[in-house]
Amino acid sequence: MEFLAQIHSKLVHFPLAFLMLYPIIELLFLVTKNDFYNKVAFLFLSIGVIGSFFAVLSGNQAFKLVSNWQGESMAIFNSHQTFANITVWFFTALLILRYVFFIKKKLTKVVVILLFISSLAGSYFVFQTGLYGGKLSKTAVINSTIDSGSNK
Repeated sequence: MEFLAQIHSKLVHFPLAFLMLYPIIELLFLVTKNDFYNKVAFLFLSIGVIGSFFAVLSGNQAFKLVSNWQGESMAIFNSHQTFANITVWFFTALLILRYVFFIKKKLTKVVVILLFISSLAGSYFVFQTGLYGGKLSKTAVINSTIDSGSNK
């Protein structure tokens, strides 16, 4: 699992890009009513959610590699972890809702507007996760010791 921890900083950008692009694609579907954008929105949301699960898993492993957490970096980590979990579960719920409406062919204009507004709220959580992740990478690396496994 140490491998996951080492790739966390690289892995997180992939699902977050899909989750941040998702509202744009949802808006395109709303405006054009083109079924292509409907399917792309579902695909982007699915890839973003699946990737975010791996990002959280790798982040938990990265947390275990850092020892001697300082007060400030621990507080930043807690905020980062909270927003990451909110992001994953929020977009997972959105994916489930979108799937149900997609399968039942009930994607009315009102439903798509609500999905779009919800996706904008989710984008806020993505932004906060990244903000605290950036702060964490600076403070944790400077103030803490990373256990590379060579001391074992």
